[in-house]
Amino acid sequence: MAGSGGLISGGEARAWPMIRHLLSLCAAAAFLVPGAGAAQMPTDEQRSASKVANADPTLAPDLLLPDRHMAWWRDAKFGIFVHWGLYAIPAKGEWHMFNDKVPAGEYAKLAARFNPRGYDPNAWARLAREAGARYMVMTARHHDGFSLFDSPSSYGRFDSVRSAARRDLIAPFVAAARRNGLRVGIYYSPLDWRFPGYFRPRELPDNARLLKRQTYGQVEELMRNYGAIDILWWDGGWLAHQGSDADAAWFWEPDKLNRMVRRYQPRIVINPRSGWQGDFDTAEGPGPITGPIRARPWEKTFSINRSAWGYTRDDKVMSADEVIALLVNAAVRNGNVLANVSPDPDGMVPARQAETLRGVGAWLRRHGKAIYGTRPGPLQPVDGVYGATQSARSIFVHVLSWPTPELRIPLQGTVGDVRNLSGGQVHWKHEGGMLTLAIPTASRGNPVTIVEIRRGARRGGGTSPSEHSASPRG
Repeated sequence: MAGSGGLISGGEARAWPMIRHLLSLCAAAAFLVPGAGAAQMPTDEQRSASKVANADPTLAPDLLLPDRHMAWWRDAKFGIFVHWGLYAIPAKGEWHMFNDKVPAGEYAKLAARFNPRGYDPNAWARLAREAGARYMVMTARHHDGFSLFDSPSSYGRFDSVRSAARRDLIAPFVAAARRNGLRVGIYYSPLDWRFPGYFRPRELPDNARLLKRQTYGQVEELMRNYGAIDILWWDGGWLAHQGSDADAAWFWEPDKLNRMVRRYQPRIVINPRSGWQGDFDTAEGPGPITGPIRARPWEKTFSINRSAWGYTRDDKVMSADEVIALLVNAAVRNGNVLANVSPDPDGMVPARQAETLRGVGAWLRRHGKAIYGTRPGPLQPVDGVYGATQSARSIFVHVLSWPTPELRIPLQGTVGDVRNLSGGQVHWKHEGGMLTLAIPTASRGNPVTIVEIRRGARRGGGTSPSEHSASPRG
């Protein structure tokens, strides 16, 4: 059952007991709204109670980008995430303040030590380009409340300009990304552990109001002060670390928040974690990607540093092959990948993380035509075995494993040619709507074998079933 922007339908009747209860709280909640006036119908709280999926487009259809403005994001396929802030100093991950119960005043002392002399966003952007990424997303402010930009709206001016760094660190990142031909993304978390009202918004309304005012003010600063921003990556929309982002929509008012964003950045791509509406869906963590092609564009995000998103001193780093496998499994299911790096306190990307990214880049330089600018299909993925992308007259079959020496794939239409893009021979036969592929072990790719199928008349004419053996051509 999905919520909508109109009247409650008969199919939504089961939600009314909860909605009636929530409506009784709306008046009490109104004081949390900056400049709140009379309640409107339906309220964010009503829709929060009745919705199912964070990215349900029926909740705010006018806030969704049209397909033509999403095309670049869908073509890009691969982005680099950067989690960096004060938490790099203790090197215990981005949740250090909360997990280790560090008092806000004690944690704030880290700002006096935050002076990243090695911070070179041009080096970050060059590494991202070398990795084959087409966009970068940087944490402007995480849950600890420390902002990497000059922020008059920050409560207590807890930002990099007032730290030992004494400068705005987002502005040079944005400039470096643009200089290197990358699309620019900003991560922002509305929650802030410094505010008791985040954990008890109804019991501590004055403090909660300050938190909400900070969020609206800082988001406006980020959208107004840095030129064109291509992606807004929300995180942490839930309250008191409970429920979902949608459960907290009554508090944050994502309609109002994202309408403000769109006033400054009409074509920005927005994820759904502010409450519900979003231009793409998200999936977090390095777990396997399975299932059929997904209807909506989506993004798989994970940290190359297995221990945390923020910097840690241990050396648990994903391999390039592991990242490539996730990238392929996302692309064949209509998704992108956003792979995170964790710079150290000086702003340097750890060497092993950089090595992993360079390995991904080397693979993409060879096989990028099967990833960039493609769309999934026409074949449904078979978990752990293969999936497909397509572009113009080509179908790219990404083979992850060979359960048998020959792989049989259902494929209608005429096949003109088959090539092994992994650099070896391929034997193929197409008859009765079934394509049979056989590739010698020595000619298979690692971690994926990519076979390009060209639609159209067969070489030499004719359409009768036959067997072929082809070697790679440049």
